[in-house]
Amino acid sequence: MPDEKTWAPEEKTSAPGPAVPPEAVGPLMRGIAVLREAGDAGGRVSLSDLVRSTGLARSTVDRIAATFARMGYVRVDGHWLTLAPRLMEVGNAYLAALRLPALLGPLAERLAEELDESVSLAVPDGDGIRFVHQTTRRRTMSLVFRIGDLLPAERTAPGPLFAADWDASAWARWRERRAADPSGTCFPAAPPRVDEVPDLEERVADEGKRGVGIDDQLIEPGLLALAVPVRAPDGTIACALSAVSHTSRHSAASLRKALLSRVREAAGEMERVLRQAPADRSPAGAPAAGLADWTSATKQELGAGFVESLARGLTVLTAFGEHRPELTLTAVADATGLARATARRALITLEHLGHVTSTGRTFRLTPRVLALGYPALSRTTLPEIATPHLAALVRRVHDSASLAVPVGEDIQYTARVATTRIMSVNISLGTRFPAYAASMGRVLLADREPGHRLPAIELKPLTPRTTTDPAQLTALLDQVAEQGYALVDEELEEGLRSLAVPVRDGTGRAVAALNVAMHSSRRTVEECVRDLLPELRATAAAIEADLHIAGRFTRIPS
Repeated sequence: MPDEKTWAPEEKTSAPGPAVPPEAVGPLMRGIAVLREAGDAGGRVSLSDLVRSTGLARSTVDRIAATFARMGYVRVDGHWLTLAPRLMEVGNAYLAALRLPALLGPLAERLAEELDESVSLAVPDGDGIRFVHQTTRRRTMSLVFRIGDLLPAERTAPGPLFAADWDASAWARWRERRAADPSGTCFPAAPPRVDEVPDLEERVADEGKRGVGIDDQLIEPGLLALAVPVRAPDGTIACALSAVSHTSRHSAASLRKALLSRVREAAGEMERVLRQAPADRSPAGAPAAGLADWTSATKQELGAGFVESLARGLTVLTAFGEHRPELTLTAVADATGLARATARRALITLEHLGHVTSTGRTFRLTPRVLALGYPALSRTTLPEIATPHLAALVRRVHDSASLAVPVGEDIQYTARVATTRIMSVNISLGTRFPAYAASMGRVLLADREPGHRLPAIELKPLTPRTTTDPAQLTALLDQVAEQGYALVDEELEEGLRSLAVPVRDGTGRAVAALNVAMHSSRRTVEECVRDLLPELRATAAAIEADLHIAGRFTRIPS
């Protein structure tokens, strides 16, 4: 195994990197290499492929995978590693500390609605640009870039705007990278391009000077983009605001003519928001997160299968946030509960890898933090979040479990894990049922305001036991709202008994429902409430925890 103090993850290009500091934490470097490779592979990769791509020993990869699985950052199924939504808390720490998505995201969404085009916010990251906000319009031909995607500056609309501020050393690094990697393989999100692109220095002299960048199919044939700078109160560029279209709707010239004025107006609104936003102030001391105690206890429990220095080092990133954009070493130690020496080595390692930068005695996160799986996870759907938790529930209760979302006055099944029985509930994804007769439907109806819970459709009997009297159904829905669950006994189908609880988003709104369904001979009503309700609530809480993390800066499709 490579020595912990000298090993560094292989760079994507042949350009030499800075020497590894002697105090760098080897396990942390190796763990970050695994996360980056898994992210570049789309969020799911075999352990064998990780061995080949990182150059690490299989035993090392296994220990890293086991550590991340215990942290909830990955799932390991046999020989496969899959990034889990909880990993997004690392990227969320950067986005929260940056504040731009929270402050400017609503204006970007409004602009996208007005223009009926996709709108993005991007920040510079080395000689590339990295997206920190996306509002995508749904079309057959639409934008597919994700939050956290890194693109080469020379092939983007924001690139010339940021490159206008490069110094001689930045231009030298860009030329070195271009010479070492002319096809751009170090940018996995950008489709390879072997032909020449317009000279970046000429674009800076033209587009950068005029304050408007144009991407005329530089990233991909058919894709057009226009970008303008959004300046911070000190005059520096805080981010670039882009509007993205397609050649089926615009040429580069017509895009500029149709959109530039409104995009510049929106950038001015964003600059006013930044000027009026209260300054962030890092707290003198943040409460200890108990990380040191948790990692020590987990190490004692799992032994060599848990890499404590990796867990501690990576979680240092989550010490930063909305009200802690910059932290001193002491503040990081206080926030994590780690010893100063441990926190210091982690920060040295993270700074070497480019995920942290320092000014004087303070540290802050860089956009490169988003490279740790965020793009792959930023398009996660609610069914993808829920399915692993449904599978765990089914293993515990030995009955089928499902997730459904409201569609008008119906519910629609979007995730399901069935149990293996001779007689079992057989429902396929996409199936719709009237909400008033289903347990999941009732918990969703009960989430409505009192007095507005009855569905606006005729209540038809589906079985002899279906409740169709409006007064009785209203009373039932009020009861469901009070008790937090619904049990439906042979009202949807004879012989079918089901118990459901709501799944709530970060605002507390029920966006889905979770149930366990079985033949009525399997359990009595009392046994359902006694044995299944605690399991259902625990599963709903686990889904909600992932949903709240994944949905903090992204939209979660249902």
